[in-house]
Amino acid sequence: MKRTILALAAASALGVAAIEQVADLDVIASNGVKAALEELAPQFEKATGNKVTIKWGVAAVMQREIEGGAAFDLALLTSPAIAELAKQGKIAAGSETPIARSAVGIMVRKGAQKPDLSSPVGLMNAVLAAKSLTWAKEGASGTAFLNALQKIGIAEEAKRKADLAADGAGAAQKVASGQADFGALLVNEIMAQPGVELAGPLPGALQTYTPFSSGISASTKNADAAKALVNHLTSPESRAVFKAKGQEPG
Repeated sequence: MKRTILALAAASALGVAAIEQVADLDVIASNGVKAALEELAPQFEKATGNKVTIKWGVAAVMQREIEGGAAFDLALLTSPAIAELAKQGKIAAGSETPIARSAVGIMVRKGAQKPDLSSPVGLMNAVLAAKSLTWAKEGASGTAFLNALQKIGIAEEAKRKADLAADGAGAAQKVASGQADFGALLVNEIMAQPGVELAGPLPGALQTYTPFSSGISASTKNADAAKALVNHLTSPESRAVFKAKGQEPG
């Protein structure tokens, strides 16, 4: 009881929606929102008294885990994944909420020369000149990157040079170590990875944004706490955090 009273007082003081009972929230989230959530989740815990445990992974893999019966209270995945899970009845109808969207960028080893990405021709020249490229084999950024290269006719050439990774962190490690000349990843993920830096986003004509949404589990017993976390993630203060981490909020 004391924990609940203190949590309600803290929530009120910080402007976070208060709930009647604190809870332990299990969240399944895409690596694509990791940087912002690692800052925002502790704020929510401090303000409400709730505990947030997050399982991170590639969105497609996390989607399959939920489809296979993984228990969770809140999911934060790519918007298409959340929509599909809602269609399957895994996500409560009407609980889908846009959180942020991310542009695809090119990463190079920290301190390395950056390719000209100001135009499709610049991107084409960079890909053709590279000896090895990398991206996450199931990541949304890899799909978007290949779609961009398809538009300029060099997707097959890129595939022949590809040294794919299991996830974005693995792709960044390949670039940081020099195993790959450069890689494609969401801009916000590049900003959070050690040993690499952002060379730039894909040229505007080839850019694709990956949207992320949240969805509350259809079987959760902590719906109020999950909704409170969503409200926190969509607050003006949290939107500023997403922007600082390299994403466009909402």
